[in-house]
Formats: sequence, C-alpha cells, structure tokens
Amino acid sequence: MYARTLSAAVQGIDAYVVKVEVHLDTALPAYTTVGLPDNAVKESRERVSAAIKNSGFLFPAKKITVNLAPANIKKEGSSFDLPIALGILAATGQLSTDNLNKTIILGELALDGTARPIRGALPIAASLKGRKIDGILVPSANAAEAAMVDGTIVRPIKSLRQAVSFLNNEEDIPPITVDIDALMTDSAIYHVDFSDVRGQENAKRALEIAAAGGHNILMIGPPGSGKTMLAKRLPTILPNLSLDEALETTKIYSVAGLLPVNKPLLAVRPYRSPHHTVSDVGLIGGGQVPRPGEVSLAHKGVLFLDELPEFHKNVLEVLRQPLEDGEVTITRSKMSLTYPANFILIAAMNPCPCGYYGHPTHECRCSATMVQKYLSHISGPLIDRIDLHIEVPAVEYKDLASDVKGESSESIRSRVLKSRRIQTDRFQQIPGMHSNADMTTREVRKYCKINGEGEKLLRQAMDSMGLSARGYDRILKVSRTIADLSGSFDIRPEHLAEAIQYRNLDRDNLI
Repeated sequence: MYARTLSAAVQGIDAYVVKVEVHLDTALPAYTTVGLPDNAVKESRERVSAAIKNSGFLFPAKKITVNLAPANIKKEGSSFDLPIALGILAATGQLSTDNLNKTIILGELALDGTARPIRGALPIAASLKGRKIDGILVPSANAAEAAMVDGTIVRPIKSLRQAVSFLNNEEDIPPITVDIDALMTDSAIYHVDFSDVRGQENAKRALEIAAAGGHNILMIGPPGSGKTMLAKRLPTILPNLSLDEALETTKIYSVAGLLPVNKPLLAVRPYRSPHHTVSDVGLIGGGQVPRPGEVSLAHKGVLFLDELPEFHKNVLEVLRQPLEDGEVTITRSKMSLTYPANFILIAAMNPCPCGYYGHPTHECRCSATMVQKYLSHISGPLIDRIDLHIEVPAVEYKDLASDVKGESSESIRSRVLKSRRIQTDRFQQIPGMHSNADMTTREVRKYCKINGEGEKLLRQAMDSMGLSARGYDRILKVSRTIADLSGSFDIRPEHLAEAIQYRNLDRDNLI
C-alpha cells in the first residue's frame, strides 16, 4: 500500500517542494523515516501515531516506511507531521487520494491531533506562487502569515481530523484573506521619538545624515550621555518599509521562528541590539542547519552594538562581509546558504575602560596603556567601514531641565525622505543600489566630483589623518549625502568639511 502527499521545506529564506511518500508492508510493525531526516523529523513517528489514534482513526500495525524526497537534502523541523499522518491515512484507505497531489500540506501535530504552528510559512508560500497547486493547508496560527503572498490560496487547519474532513470533501474550509494595506498602516508605529532627546544636536545631525544616506555610525561618549537612547530612535527617521522590504524582512523572522504572535507582517524597521557576549554564530548565523543571525534579523533596519570594544575580536571581524556585501554566506560541509544582511550599523563605546577619558568633571582612572589596549580591540579595517565617527558628550543640566522638546522624528524624517528621493532618481538605472552608502568606487567617481578647493581640503585631511583609500571614499559618500540634504547638486567645500569632521575619530586619532 502506497500514498504520496506534498509538503515543503525551507532552505535559507527560500523553499522547495518535498514529496512525502508512505509505504505500508505486511511485515512486523515498524516505523522508518528516510530522506536525511533530523531528530525532530525522526521523532514525528511518536507524534503522528498518537495524533492518529487520538483523532479516532486507525493506526496500522504494519511496517511503515516514510520517504522525504528529494532524499539528498537534509530535512529538519516538525512541519512534516501533518503530511506524514495524512499519507498513512491515505495508504490505509481512511483518506481519499483525489486532492493529495494538488495541495501543499504543512503542520506540526500535538498528541491529541491539534495542528501547531511551524517555521517558514511565508517563504514557503512565496516559493509556491505560480505553481499548479490548489492551495496550501497550514495551521491556523500560520495562515495569515502565508496569506501575505498575493494569489496564493491558504486554508487554515486546526486539527488532523479537520484536514481529513476537508480532503475527503466532507467540510469546506474557506481560504483566508488579509488586508495587507491595513496591516502595513496599523503596524508601522514606533513608540519612541527624537523629541524625547534633550541636547545632543551634533549627534542628532550625524544620525540624520546616517539615515539619509544609509551610512554606518560610531558614537563615542561617557556613560549616560544618551548613546543608546539615540540609537533606538534611528529607525523612526528612516523611510517606511515598502511592501517588498516588509515581506523580505518577515521571511527572515519566519525562518528564525521569531515572528510575533498575531503579527503576520513586520512593517517597521528592525532594531537589534545583541549583548557583547554574543558569539560569532549568534551574530552572523550558523549552526548545524544554518539559521539567520543578528545581522540578518537587522536586515533593512538597524544593528546596534553597544560597548563595541567589549565584543570578542573574532566576532567583530566577521562583520566585514555583511558590511561590504549586504549579505552573509554560511558554508557547511553539506550546504551553503546566503542570508540578506543589509543594515545600518550603529556602534557605541566609551572613550576608555572607566568611560571618563577627557570628561570635564569626572576624573579618568585609566593609564595611557589601558586606553590603548581598550581601543585596540577595534581593528582598522572595521573602523574604515564605519562612515561617521562622532563624540557624544555628557548632557548639560540646562538641557536636561529644559521644557523645550527636541525636533520630532516626523520632522527629521521629512528631510531624510527628500534626500532619499534624490538618491532613488540618481540610481534608478543601477539595480540594487538605493542609497549613497551603496555606491561602489565607480559610482563615487561619477557622482561625487569635487572642485579644486574641495580637492585641496580633502588632500590636507588625507595627509593629516592618515586615511586609507576606503576612508577617502567614505568621506566622499557622506559629503554627497550632506549635499543631498541641503538640496545641492554639487558637493561644495562646506559639505566636504562637515564630512571630514565625522572622521576625526579615525584609527590614527583614537590611539
């Protein structure tokens, strides 16, 4: 006796169809799963057996062989429970096979037959768009998420018994629909605002430039100066996510199993702030079956690394690839996966181990050697990849006690959006390029031309600050953004001078 059902599995943020084949043999009762299953898939036999019995169906006392094809790709997770159970019921004649080869089936089973949520429903639904299938059966908790893909018929399943009734044409389950526009509007809400920030006008200006051009930024200041407060508010001045960006970000969270309950679409820019004890796998991603790390979870948003020198040096060095390429590739012996990782990096640090080096009122207890050792945790190549370096001094009492609110995020965002529109028009013929930070050397030479006075100013900065070639390009990119914010077609000397001052904490000056 033989039956086949269709399911799907995630690989990276993409998915592929899995054929679940069930064969029953008149031998001693046994249950074997083949097709490179991981432990969670192997353990499905206990869940499937109990779910079938507790749902009122007959579990066969035969030798059961389950094959997950293609057999050369490792299968992981619990989403094959439901298709395996339905395959067994079809092989024993308890389920009609008429609709099994037209429907993608996903779901984990509880011991009582209830369908539990799975990971990756959205990327699976997206990968099936355009295929000749009648629809997808998914647990009710994943239905809205899968229905984000336009044109895909998604039916929510609450239990194994309900799935059998539907496939036997005994019960109709209407496809679920979602109002994507309403979700985008209702979810795009931030609970913090730049108006909460007192003082720190120079830092707010630098963050505006970072948001306008997609630049990375490093903030150096004593404890309590507001670095974390400023970082948390950067997403509020970034352009709202487009639907495509929201779907791409939601895919990553779906694969990682981090999509919030009752929130099928992430419509705000992600903000990730891992602790400095994070491992390189936690930051970049990995594991036996590679999962997305913090850099991918921050895709299209902000990655905030507080206490930068406290991170392990090897952890910081693995940031180089995503900062340059906007993606991260994780290679294992049997597979290689690429996850998107296009984010704005905000790093924060104290000027010394005690945090008060150069402070006007607090005495620093650190020796010059201690300061140098502290700062040496950050390599020159990493500093080169950060466009803006700013000092965030302690906030003065008059600013803290003032009743005058700072400029709102909405007001700052309006200028950022104006600058972004200029950049969109500039790069509309270049695929994948959306902001000044994305420019390669070729685009820098084309769009960041400066006059003779500007060349003289930049030459002096290169000689006095010991900037690398990458630092040279970063200054030109930032000056291009500053010019865009001012509405200027040309990069004037004042734009260049402001960009240069944001490199005054470069490696040669830090130590």
